[in-house]
Amino acid sequence: MAKYEAPDFFDLDSLLTEEERMVRDAVRDWVSDRFMPVVEKAYSEGYFPKDLIPELAELGVLGGNLDYADFPRLGPVAYGLVMQELERGDSGLRSFVSVQGALVMFPIWRYGSDEQKARWLPALHSGEAVGCFGLTEPDHGSDPGGMETKAVRDGDGFVLNGAKMWITNGNMAQVAVVWAKLDGVIHGFVVPTDAPGFTVREQRGKHSLRASVTSELIFQDVRLPASAILPGAKGLGGPLSCLNQARYGIAWGVVGAAMAVYDEVRQYGLTRIQFGKPIASFQLYQAKLVESLTEITKAQLMNLRMGRLKEAGGVTPYHVSMAKRNACHHALEIARTGRDMLGANGVAGEYQTMRHMCNLESVKTYEGTHDIHTLILGRQITGLDAFGAA
Repeated sequence: MAKYEAPDFFDLDSLLTEEERMVRDAVRDWVSDRFMPVVEKAYSEGYFPKDLIPELAELGVLGGNLDYADFPRLGPVAYGLVMQELERGDSGLRSFVSVQGALVMFPIWRYGSDEQKARWLPALHSGEAVGCFGLTEPDHGSDPGGMETKAVRDGDGFVLNGAKMWITNGNMAQVAVVWAKLDGVIHGFVVPTDAPGFTVREQRGKHSLRASVTSELIFQDVRLPASAILPGAKGLGGPLSCLNQARYGIAWGVVGAAMAVYDEVRQYGLTRIQFGKPIASFQLYQAKLVESLTEITKAQLMNLRMGRLKEAGGVTPYHVSMAKRNACHHALEIARTGRDMLGANGVAGEYQTMRHMCNLESVKTYEGTHDIHTLILGRQITGLDAFGAA
């Protein structure tokens, strides 16, 4: 595979701090040196390369943006660039890190007790423990408020019953942050996966995110102590705040996938000879490269502005929705176009474009589908709620 040349048409590097560039470059080099040699095998055979988790921890990317203990405290832009470089490798790699940090460590850090933080945050940061996030259910995806998983009080503790579906990291996890209704109100619970009555089943047969573990979580009379509840989270705002953190990372991440595709098809076009000259010399090929680079550049600029707003405390969920919606849509279109530009080679495992294309079909769907983010933004623009409208 040719050396990766990251597209940066508007010289965004000059807008980054030295620390941000150093963090990005460290992760970029690690992805190239350690992850790219194994990703195709992992994707083809359908597993996540768990042996690389300690190296991810050593890079400081597992919850490294949280203000806790001796964590690196990565700024929003540095964190976004980490997500970009990880997904340049594969969406499954970014998903693992994103779930660990944004969906498991973040709610424990923000809503958890001191005991919960001390027990789990260092272990999750070091990679000693893996976490998963249980919100989506078999019958409730875009409408999490309709969840059926319930906790009932039982003496000094709780009993948990229900099921969660499409859970990243489930089969690898030692702990799950599970959202359930208690007295009709949504609460979060920190649940060790070895608790009696807690069953995890890996979901096989995927045509996307194959280098990622996806599972179903089943709770049958799982008894939890009073200390399992997240004391600071009550209502739907708790899990939605976690999703907002994850969506922020996704907006950056998918741009990394698009950058990888663009680089691959550009280099391919310069070396693939047809009709006596490189196919990159033909107008149609050039036009597709121009469109792809333009959308990558626009998304890079949007993400950087979103990151600076986050630094200043001015970012809103609506900014994140727009960035996630825009980046996912265009990254997928770039990957689809790139697959076509590679011709028959586009379906070969030797090339990464189709792997990214298949992954992005899922990333466009999870953490809020394209249409759900459209409605979120429409409500913000008009003040009118279209959710549930006929």
